[in-house]
Amino acid sequence: MDTLSSMDTIEQFIEKFLTAVDFQEPVEVVAGTELRALPEWDSLAALGVIVMFDVEYGRTITGNDLKNCVTIADLYKLAA
Repeated sequence: MDTLSSMDTIEQFIEKFLTAVDFQEPVEVVAGTELRALPEWDSLAALGVIVMFDVEYGRTITGNDLKNCVTIADLYKLAA
């Protein structure tokens, strides 16, 4: 399990995000990508991200935390 003391780079975070969300079609995701612009960003994708934060970073986040995130970079900040 990764810890915050060995914080992932944004690229590593994006890889974990893509694995957690498991899009059916490949999508290009960068730090500035808006979550709502992703074709399959829905409650199931959000749940995958919540689980990712718990497993990979030992952090508990809520749906409200996700609602306050506009971009991938905003999510990344939650992991820091």
